[in-house]
Amino acid sequence: MTAQTNRQFLLARRPVGAVTRDDFDFRETRVSSPAPGQILVKNEYLSLDPAMRGWMNEGKSYIAPVAIGQVMRALGVGKVIASESPKFAVGDYVNGALGVQDYFLGEPAGFYKVYPSLAPLPRYLSALGMTGMTAYFALLDVGAPKAGETVVISGAAGAVGSIAGQIAKLKGCRVVGIAGGKDKCQFLVEELGFDGVIDYKNEDVIAGLKRECAKGVDVYFDNVGGDILDAVLSRLNLKARVVICGAISQYNNKDAVKGPANYLSLLVNRARMEGFVVMDYAGQFAAAGQQMAGWIASGKLKSKEDIVEGLETFPETLLKLFSGENFGKLVLKV
Repeated sequence: MTAQTNRQFLLARRPVGAVTRDDFDFRETRVSSPAPGQILVKNEYLSLDPAMRGWMNEGKSYIAPVAIGQVMRALGVGKVIASESPKFAVGDYVNGALGVQDYFLGEPAGFYKVYPSLAPLPRYLSALGMTGMTAYFALLDVGAPKAGETVVISGAAGAVGSIAGQIAKLKGCRVVGIAGGKDKCQFLVEELGFDGVIDYKNEDVIAGLKRECAKGVDVYFDNVGGDILDAVLSRLNLKARVVICGAISQYNNKDAVKGPANYLSLLVNRARMEGFVVMDYAGQFAAAGQQMAGWIASGKLKSKEDIVEGLETFPETLLKLFSGENFGKLVLKV
């Protein structure tokens, strides 16, 4: 095959606070042919996720950190253009850890096929990808909502929150979303069917919770941590469940992560707060994906992708997650 130029973003240093372009090395290399067991993928779309900020930090976590000098980790979808693996043929589309680059060359560990004839490729990074699996299992397994209960979701207009809220509605719950800005709040109610919203950028969250959750909170799906977590803890009902899915308000802290001051509400209300990592459910992805696809096909579940073009924009586009600029699942079109 003709050698291709591969643009890559490599982690240059451990970021302190918000990520900057200087935290990465940008380089261009020549792509070689796959060795036995390997595939070569032309990356088409990359998933940008808050978890990427945590992957840059050193220390114990649910996954090893990205090493200095290593291509920045990112999930993505792309087309196999050369293969020496019995699992994938030239022309297949795959989902896997492709990295922030034009081409992936290596063994396809954990990769699986996707089908652009059935759904747009970016959707395999949102509702039909890890984002959808996160919303599905975090809400249904950890949150365990029951019909008639009140479910509150922070980061509700984001990739995971918007899907989790819709699933809660499908399960017969009253759903209240916390989001930033009039447009996002309007979208949650008018497009996704949320029962109530709290605009954290333009109103007091505690006052909003009193208004929208007069009878308290049964399930809190937390994507942001910090002050909003504290506010919701003050409104928990007896035997409430708090799902710790993310804490995006804390990822760029230069000081220690801010813990919940209202944690005694868990004791008083005999409530449960539990962390969630989606890969714990990998064996159940296929079945969940079928159900999610059915909901989408029937119009019961909507997926919104925020697509930004250009691999070269990666560092700045990633920051949209932490400023709240993204509207739906943030995807980078390579």
